[in-house]
This record gives sequence, structure tokens and C-alpha cells, in this order.
Amino acid sequence: MEEKEKTFEESITELEQIVKELESGSCTLDTAIDKFTRGMALAKNCGDKLNAATEKVNKILTETGELKDFEPTEE
Repeated sequence: MEEKEKTFEESITELEQIVKELESGSCTLDTAIDKFTRGMALAKNCGDKLNAATEKVNKILTETGELKDFEPTEE
């Protein structure tokens, strides 16, 4: 069964929990490696979502509804 993609906020929350668990030092080495691997996947997911959001923010709708790169004008 495939896990649904987490929202950015859900990923950050899980990542914060993993960091707390790893910082506590109470994990076995195998568990720590698994948690670190999961954390890296979550960090990549968050980075990808931030990059996608940045791209969207850097585009604006023209009068025709087409997306184009945002180019501020000096007035």
C-alpha cells in the first residue's frame, strides 16, 4: 500500500520529531540509520516543495492567463 504524499507542514512536523529522537541518543544504531534515512527523504521532499513554490511565486498571470517569468518594472 502506497503512502499518500505528505503536505509540507506534515513533513516538517515528522522531520522535527525525527531530529528530537536522534538528538536524544536513545535509538539503536540501526534505528538511528533508518530515522536518518527517513529524515533525508523528508528534507528532500520539503526542499522540492519549496523550490516548486518559489517557481510559482516567480511567475505571474498575464492578461491572457499565461504564466510568464516575473520581471519587475522600475517606475
